[in-house]
Amino acid sequence: MQHIQTVLAKSGAYSRRETGRMIEQKRVTVNGIPCTHSTEVLPEDVILIDGKPVPEPAERVYLAFHKPAGITCTAQKAVEGNLVDYLNWETRIFAVGRLDKASTGLLILTNDGSIVNPLMKEEAAKEKEYIVQTKRPVSDSMIEKMCEGGLLIKGKEASPAFAEKTGEFTFRIILKQGLNRQIRRMCSAFGNHVISLKRTRISHIHLDPLEPGEWRHLTTEEIQLLKEGIKGKS
Repeated sequence: MQHIQTVLAKSGAYSRRETGRMIEQKRVTVNGIPCTHSTEVLPEDVILIDGKPVPEPAERVYLAFHKPAGITCTAQKAVEGNLVDYLNWETRIFAVGRLDKASTGLLILTNDGSIVNPLMKEEAAKEKEYIVQTKRPVSDSMIEKMCEGGLLIKGKEASPAFAEKTGEFTFRIILKQGLNRQIRRMCSAFGNHVISLKRTRISHIHLDPLEPGEWRHLTTEEIQLLKEGIKGKS
């Protein structure tokens, strides 16, 4: 037997988060009965979403994408400037992790809904590298505190990071933490303001040479390393 959310996510049409919402809305039935989050199913069970069969699994796609500014990391088409409309991919595609609307740089994208949430949990422990431009000069004390850790971000302590000045108004930072708008809030704590923020790397996957709006397929080795991270966590 398999958990209902696992079965739905394997179709590639829905992420686990999305299937959770559909289950709560009673849109998913098993043998004619609305299911719950704890429902388990057998291969012979009839699963319907809004009265229609679950889509057949699509060919798996794993992409590196250079997100331009102004695009929102969501698959919800009701949101203006959403990722799905921008990419116009033939199947549903999901971002692993997020960049806020104003930020640019590397996103990992996939239509493999069964691994989106595990990858997001694994991504939180991976190195993520950024280059940042600020409105005011970058102070030595700000860089030192970022390296030391301990700044409060929405009630949570920022972990130690690697940070270095690359110019009067620019710095490079490598995080293993993923607090909401973390870099922007750390800069604000020192009376500074982020003008531009670009993610250049997630673990072994690099942004270069992609230009804003461009994407490429991940290599077999890159995909294997991503999946090995999930297996290691489990």
